[in-house]
Amino acid sequence: MTRVATAPNRRVTSESRSDEISVELAARRTGMSFQRTRMSADRTLMSVIRTSLSLIGFGFTIYQVFQKLLEAQVLKSSQAPRHFGQALVFLGVAMLVLGIGYHIAFMIELRRKREQLKRDGLVRAESGFPASLTLIVAIVLLGIGILAGTSMTLSAGPFR
Repeated sequence: MTRVATAPNRRVTSESRSDEISVELAARRTGMSFQRTRMSADRTLMSVIRTSLSLIGFGFTIYQVFQKLLEAQVLKSSQAPRHFGQALVFLGVAMLVLGIGYHIAFMIELRRKREQLKRDGLVRAESGFPASLTLIVAIVLLGIGILAGTSMTLSAGPFR
């Protein structure tokens, strides 16, 4: 099994042996690839957020338009379009739940692999994995979507 050839306190420079330089550069490239993979997972979650937000917003708008037309007595019944609006909101919420679940599972596995490579001495793993701002935004949007869906279904709450 190949290990990082240098001690943690010894710095590899252009004066080091070529095999030490090669191992150091490979370890750094591997470490950077983990950061690129993490950022790629965040971009994937952002696309889920964008689609979910569109579904939730469009569904809520359809629901509200037909609710206001019913209140203004322009329409006698608006059940079908209102149910369609609710369905879009719940679809957006469900998509967001699945996206968040996938993201968390993927990140746990990525961290597990990175820690294994660190234990094996193949990467230094000096930089941490910061909290994902994208995941925080997704969770906040999920809460808003659940509130909107509940408000629409029960005709109560902040979004009615």
